[in-house]
Amino acid sequence: MKKIIEQTENLNTVTTLVRDLERLGVKQGMSILVHSSLSSIGWVNGGAVAVIEALMQLITEKGLIVMPTQSSDWSDPSKWMNPAVPKEWWDEIRLTMPAYDSDTTPTSGMGRIAETFRTYPLVERSNHPALSFAAWGDNKKKVLADHSLDFGLGEKSPLAKLYQLDAHILFIGTGFDTNTAFHFGEYRAPGYRIVHEGAPIIEEGKRIWCQYQDIDFEEELFEQMGELFEQQHIVKKDRMGLAESRLFSLREAVDFSTAYFRKKRTCNS
Repeated sequence: MKKIIEQTENLNTVTTLVRDLERLGVKQGMSILVHSSLSSIGWVNGGAVAVIEALMQLITEKGLIVMPTQSSDWSDPSKWMNPAVPKEWWDEIRLTMPAYDSDTTPTSGMGRIAETFRTYPLVERSNHPALSFAAWGDNKKKVLADHSLDFGLGEKSPLAKLYQLDAHILFIGTGFDTNTAFHFGEYRAPGYRIVHEGAPIIEEGKRIWCQYQDIDFEEELFEQMGELFEQQHIVKKDRMGLAESRLFSLREAVDFSTAYFRKKRTCNS
């Protein structure tokens, strides 16, 4: 924290953050998918709460704010790598892990802003145990409804609804390596590899360990894809506090990802 304070030249408040967002191009009534890093902004008076308040004040309930609230810890222990757990623990972990609950299950690796946002008044969260999204504002119920357990970032996911709404993506101190929307393009390009996943959920009032299908993601390609995307599409850039931030079309990002993976898989086949 001391280092962050020392690096911060000007005090960041709700008011200054709203001004930064306006300069970046965020407007009232906009639908946005937010990826964020609180520490990259510098010291913020009010921390994650101030960032969320700034977004809500500017966009208002006429718009829509969505954040990925993924919980990768709610998954099959056989897939865990950082750190791995002993194989002899796996069965007991599957048997005793608490079922996913949209109200209480914490996010994993999403940052403080997303973790705070999911607990905010009037924010709702989808029911996927590993790949959930949280939303506030207009159309939130429509975007979050019927989030498919299988292929959780595909055609029956909040990403598909945001694509239909022609939403924008907002990076606050993050890069294309975190761009969840690129995953949607992975599904739309033929030739992906299917993998099997598992998680504890509540079904008909009872906890069960549920098996489901997804694809083998290739997010290690996203940073390179982002560089190419920026060369061909409009990406607005500015700073939110100290954070390098970007605003761009989700639909264009998904279409670019689809074309990228279609070409890559065709060349490799």
